Amino acid sequence: MVKVIVQMYPVLPAETEADRIAQRPIGRNATLFQKTLRGWCDIVEEADQLGLWGVTAIEHHFHSEGYEVSPNPGVMNAFWGARTENIRVGQLGYVMSAQNPIRVAEETAMLDHLTEGRCFVGFSRGFQSRWTDVLGQHQGTRATLSDGSADDLRNREIFEDAVDLVRKAWTEDSIEHNSPQWQVPFPFEGGIEKWPMSAWTEKLGAPGEIGPDGSVRRISVVPSPYTKPHPPVFIASNASQETVEYAGRYGFIPAYFSRMDKVADFGPAYVTAARAAGHQFELGQNQAIVRMPRIAETMNDARRAVAAYDGMIYKHFYENFLPSPLRAKANVQPNTPLEDLVDPMIDTGLFVPGSTSEVRDHFVEQWKHLPAEYVILIYHYAQQPKESVIKNLKLFMEEVKPALDELTPYAAED
Repeated sequence: MVKVIVQMYPVLPAETEADRIAQRPIGRNATLFQKTLRGWCDIVEEADQLGLWGVTAIEHHFHSEGYEVSPNPGVMNAFWGARTENIRVGQLGYVMSAQNPIRVAEETAMLDHLTEGRCFVGFSRGFQSRWTDVLGQHQGTRATLSDGSADDLRNREIFEDAVDLVRKAWTEDSIEHNSPQWQVPFPFEGGIEKWPMSAWTEKLGAPGEIGPDGSVRRISVVPSPYTKPHPPVFIASNASQETVEYAGRYGFIPAYFSRMDKVADFGPAYVTAARAAGHQFELGQNQAIVRMPRIAETMNDARRAVAAYDGMIYKHFYENFLPSPLRAKANVQPNTPLEDLVDPMIDTGLFVPGSTSEVRDHFVEQWKHLPAEYVILIYHYAQQPKESVIKNLKLFMEEVKPALDELTPYAAED
């Protein structure tokens, strides 16, 4: 059975570009954010009733323009977890090149306990310089578009080191860690001296926390996760096969923000890397495909919905991060009408507008290339109204998912 996850990028709504300009900075409009926040929770509760596997929040900061206003996914997860019964809550994800990994390990373990195991965790590398560079400054982080540059390599080094530290904190009673980014304990050489309760920590704490000289030599991150050894881990992936292979080595779930042809290449690469590390996955198993379906009565209606609900965020935001060939082909200008952006948006491979049957056919074709265990559906709520998001989710669960379930040949664990 295909596991459906809904991810909403919270967009504070505006009727037109002129309206968004008139309300600048709309991202700080507390009244509008409060309304968006409450409706966001209504969608999550409805998704729980519809039988979706999971719901995710994102981590992005400083969106004064009103796009992706979601600076703290863990807080949102805790809120949703308290108001739902079955759906899993998570993030896609914590940007680990700009995070304190021990704090992330603690927060996600707490979420896992609060939800009694209805938790999953997502990690990403960070592509938005405005905030990744600011929040990651003490580690020398720079945002990356997976271009192989020195900044890209440094970002990957910081990211992988941070995830490694989270894994240790989740799974080991006490840890030590010594890398260019993190020393645990600090300082690593010599340990933490004159810890006032060292005698009691030696008796009550984890073995090895206190060294022979009474200094703190290891730390014990508490609590451990409710789920053993830890909650499922998703890794955001777009252009880098290296990220896909990294996910395979650790049995993490890659989430493909990629076109159909690239996903077809990534799938076998993931299976090969996973099997080399001892993880036995079938093609598509433990992998996720990300899409933005927009279901309407007709293709024309769906295209109008894409322009109205997704056009501004594409024009003002996404288009600026696209690879050069796609940007040149789109040729977006300040006066380009939103209706003229629908074809370039479809060309990204992420937006899937159409009638129910047309959207189903698109997904079926994708599943023939890679029968993914997970599908992540993204909506730009509240630019797309709450009722429209819920209707799209209902149609997907009732009309599209059954066709994908038939194309999933392996027995996926719940």
